[in-house]
Amino acid sequence: MKLFPTCLTFLLACLLAIFLQIFYFSPISPDFLQIPPPPSNFLPKNNKLQEVIKLGEGHLKGPEDTCVDKDGLLYAVSRDGWIKRMYENETWENWKKIESDALLGITTSKNGGVIVCDAEIGLLKVTDDGVTVLASEINGSRIRFADDVIEASDGSLYFSVASTKFGFHDWYLDVLEAKPHGQLLKYDPSLNQTSVLLQDLGFTNGVALSAEEDYLVFCETWKFRCQRYWLKGENTGKAELFIDNLPGGPDNINLAPDGTFWIALLELIAEGREFVHYSKALKHIVASFPKLIKQLNGVFKRASVMNVRADGKIIKKFDDPDGKVMTFITSVLEYKDHLFLGSLNTNFVGKLSLKST
Repeated sequence: MKLFPTCLTFLLACLLAIFLQIFYFSPISPDFLQIPPPPSNFLPKNNKLQEVIKLGEGHLKGPEDTCVDKDGLLYAVSRDGWIKRMYENETWENWKKIESDALLGITTSKNGGVIVCDAEIGLLKVTDDGVTVLASEINGSRIRFADDVIEASDGSLYFSVASTKFGFHDWYLDVLEAKPHGQLLKYDPSLNQTSVLLQDLGFTNGVALSAEEDYLVFCETWKFRCQRYWLKGENTGKAELFIDNLPGGPDNINLAPDGTFWIALLELIAEGREFVHYSKALKHIVASFPKLIKQLNGVFKRASVMNVRADGKIIKKFDDPDGKVMTFITSVLEYKDHLFLGSLNTNFVGKLSLKST
């Protein structure tokens, strides 16, 4: 006769424990995510990215970003901590090793070597002589998630912090929470000083300088937009919309030789699961059970990159709509009539000829 009350008490205790785990101990404090409607005039999908040549296949592990130096050497970051270097004959070498699995944005430096964003350490300068930490904190707080960087002709470094709350391995929690924790920072090498240009941004990601270096364009991934930040002129220090309502989350961005920009797009949300982002309760549940996150996002299913003019007009778009060759493209760089494509989900860098497009 006492079995039923005992079972009921146990059941209620379990439900209470689950409730506390999901809501009280949840790692996020979510808002609703504003997902743009499908664009009516966006360029149609194509299979162009299925034509890529795989560079360094098996030699690389999740090469998130690439850059090319003045001698034509291609550099790529790898999840195993190596910065890999490819010569013009397409042979690779292990160049420099950093004890990290969170190397992200990389750019060449006018004084030689490369600048790298390490999501765990901060902003690094890497040369043949070794590794120097340029910036690891800002205003007394650790730089938690350095993401992408670009160097100006005067040596100033502009870089993004995707989130001040969540780290690289929990990046999707920032998307779920949908609160602006991102920053745009500047490192002044003459003063060895880092300053905040903008904050409260939606997962600040790629950063690129205009051809005249009069403005920056930076990506806000889960806001599905890019902004322009003026460095010169009457609007210096102000930000304005560059392009929005994108059909994916913009990741890295790079200036093209003709003054346009190439942007990598992530499919942040799996088709048919958008409803999760309109329910705070469901967000708590997903955040408390990490395996659900993989079911929620769609970044491993397909790939897209696009070419955008300085006025924000989209010129070209290339896709792998089925993810047959490339998925989760995080960066796209144009060099000598080819695109070089980085991805956190491949073991190669993609190379695509632009001569036939």
